[in-house]
Amino acid sequence: MKPFLAFTLLSLILVPHANAQSIPKYDWAKDDVERAKLLRVTTPTVDFTKAEPFEANPGGATSTDKIDGRERLSQPSANLPAEKRMDFTLGEALFDKFWVAAPSSTKASDGLGPLFNARACQSCHIRNGRGRLPESDAEQPVGLAIKLIDTARQMGDPTYGNQLQLFASGKVKPEAKVSISYRVETIELHDGEQITLHHPEYIISDLSHGPIAEQSEISPRIAPPLIGMGLIDQIAANDILAQADPDDKNQDGISGEAKLKSNGLGRFGHRADATTLVEQVASAFFVDMGLSNPWHQQDWGDCTSAQTTCREAPGGTQPNLGAHEIPQNVLDLTAFYTGNLAVPKRSATEDPAILKGKRAFYEAGCVSCHTPKYVTKRSALDDSNSFQLIWPYSDFLLHDMGDMLADRTQKGELGNSEWRTPPLWDIGHTKAVADQERYLHDGRARSLKEAILFHGGEAETAKQNFMALNRTTRDNLIQFLKSL
Repeated sequence: MKPFLAFTLLSLILVPHANAQSIPKYDWAKDDVERAKLLRVTTPTVDFTKAEPFEANPGGATSTDKIDGRERLSQPSANLPAEKRMDFTLGEALFDKFWVAAPSSTKASDGLGPLFNARACQSCHIRNGRGRLPESDAEQPVGLAIKLIDTARQMGDPTYGNQLQLFASGKVKPEAKVSISYRVETIELHDGEQITLHHPEYIISDLSHGPIAEQSEISPRIAPPLIGMGLIDQIAANDILAQADPDDKNQDGISGEAKLKSNGLGRFGHRADATTLVEQVASAFFVDMGLSNPWHQQDWGDCTSAQTTCREAPGGTQPNLGAHEIPQNVLDLTAFYTGNLAVPKRSATEDPAILKGKRAFYEAGCVSCHTPKYVTKRSALDDSNSFQLIWPYSDFLLHDMGDMLADRTQKGELGNSEWRTPPLWDIGHTKAVADQERYLHDGRARSLKEAILFHGGEAETAKQNFMALNRTTRDNLIQFLKSL
């Protein structure tokens, strides 16, 4: 049998079902015997003496063995059929493409802005990994978006919209400048080890249209990595919903909440705001680059009615190319590219120190939110990501992470502290890809130990368990995370 057939778990499921997607629990598991096998496969292990079957392939058959070099997160799914490689390549070209302001001689590339934060997708998602934070005050953040949420209206700021735009074209002025300073705090662990936390403070200046509303939350968010997105898209919604416990009925202190939207279950983005890859891509084109598309149809992008100069600026829609600056086929190809970026294989799953670190991670309670594994549903539309045993280490639910990670309003009051559990399956590649270690939703953590110590709220118990470990065990836990 070819190796990739093993990853699709054909040995576990005996008979495929034509009407599988109508089945409640797994969308594709019909009978109790079949369901029991899948539950046995996806239940977190209690045996840490050896690696689990297929654990070295966290993306199943999609996993790539090109795990070295700066482009390690830019590889196509290993099982992507040859006839679909051209779509991947075209999507990559669109992802890397630099857009220009209208009017321009490059008719198929204009429409940028007038307000924007980046000229290309890859400007924020460095080599498909995390965004970078500026190294000095002279540099404006590109991979860090400053979201704005009017808490009274539960929508964007009335003057500046959904996001501060730090760049502009033509006669339009950038909305603001942003610099970051840090308040330093030293935490001493139970055995005397000291860890320094850097609490960011965002200084917003040169606002183009007056002050931000006092009730608006300032929500900085670093661009997340993009690998395995197509696999996440193929996790059955019921497998995510089954983990939700918003009222903490089991009284374990974990009250994960699903982001339910009118068009489905939110699973992408720092707050699970997007339900599909196409929706996520469409939002990024519009808000980050000011490019209209079938989901967001205004050529002026995120400009509000208060920004008349922006709304009156030339748009880039070409009637002969479609009704929007970004047509549907461009959205589809870009989503196909991001949906088929491979998860790197793991190379040291049997290392004794990593196995000890895995045990510590599980026993500290981290897997209460960082769910280790799933089996993706069968899908005739996406064979590459279909029916794979995957290891993202996320429940894709929203959790209260405590005051330290909460947004703040412009007035300085505490705001939303709920964040979607991020997948961990790329975390060990962060520095090699982006030349910088930055973790959490705004990149404040400069090491994985810092990232853990910023946890609070529902994760407070797990954090305290981590702090109580001896230094060797803590280091093993970090080594396990870096092996993912």
